[in-house]
Amino acid sequence: MSDIKDVVKEKYGQAALRAAAGEKNTCCGSSPSSCCSGGDPITSDLYDQLQKNELPETAMLASLGCGNPTALAGLKPGEVVLDLGSGGGIDVLLSAKRVSPGGKAYGLDMTDEMLTLARSNQKKAGVENVEFLKGEIEHIPLPDSSVDVIISNCVINLSADKDRVLREAFRVLKPGGRFAVSDVVTRGDIPGQIRKSMLLWAGCVAGALDENDYRSKLSNAGFEDIGIEPTRIYRSEDARSFLADEGIDIEKVGPLVDEKFMSAFVRARKPIQR
Repeated sequence: MSDIKDVVKEKYGQAALRAAAGEKNTCCGSSPSSCCSGGDPITSDLYDQLQKNELPETAMLASLGCGNPTALAGLKPGEVVLDLGSGGGIDVLLSAKRVSPGGKAYGLDMTDEMLTLARSNQKKAGVENVEFLKGEIEHIPLPDSSVDVIISNCVINLSADKDRVLREAFRVLKPGGRFAVSDVVTRGDIPGQIRKSMLLWAGCVAGALDENDYRSKLSNAGFEDIGIEPTRIYRSEDARSFLADEGIDIEKVGPLVDEKFMSAFVRARKPIQR
């Protein structure tokens, strides 16, 4: 587990430095040309132009998400929001505007470079009701029952201890609080050589849960009203873009991953204690 965490931390630290230098990042490789010629099928076109106009360019360049949880979470003024794995801060800054007035948005990240970039983006955006915290999503540095909504964007799949992440999310949510994350989710068996690739863990795919396992883990953590809504379902041609750089036989493996993984919006709720 520590090896996975080290790879993720290194990859996302490098991503922050590239964004700060004005370079675009992709979910599936180390540079825009590494495996995504023609565009990254996971991270592209997630935010509309109005949302892009609200944010510094470096926040958009650092985005490595697979969805747009702020558009789906139903955020309301006065709520407290926590973004797990907040990266360059794009979803935190968007959330902070949606929960104003009276609300607050926290961003949690373990990577120093991303936190530096996020705080710089916050300053550029002039958003005050934001706080970026250093820590791991398996050990959230907030009190019990302190958050109304938890969002995350293609980060929980990177954790090697997802049960711990979901228990922690449940702990910090208030009774009735909402879990509303975008994540990569799989359907059916995925070839072992993909699961074993450390770089693919850091690239959003190999650590993804099967949708039924995701439901089970959320239920075991205590959540109810669980739902998984596909937002993008990927074909074998989409897989070609991130398998090539890993030395994987695309012609052999490609058909085996056709429609087997998807970006999804994962919803759940912490029960209201009576």
